[in-house]
Amino acid sequence: MRPIRFEEADSAERTQIGEGLTRPAVGADRLVTGEAEGKYFLRHDDGCSVCGASVVAGEPFYLDPETGEVLCEEHGRERRGE
Repeated sequence: MRPIRFEEADSAERTQIGEGLTRPAVGADRLVTGEAEGKYFLRHDDGCSVCGASVVAGEPFYLDPETGEVLCEEHGRERRGE
């Protein structure tokens, strides 16, 4: 499965996701639940798994569902073959 692109991060720590993305988030050990602001969140506070760049609020990022890695725009596009 190709990395999933998120159009923009909600914050540097996490992004709210819908129920359809909970399975990849659980598989990546990145699902956060039980927050007052929403039901499901993807945790990405550790930044890009390749270069360590922080995920920035309002900027795109990727989740590789096969490896559980969060990727910055550059490395996510590279991994998708774009």
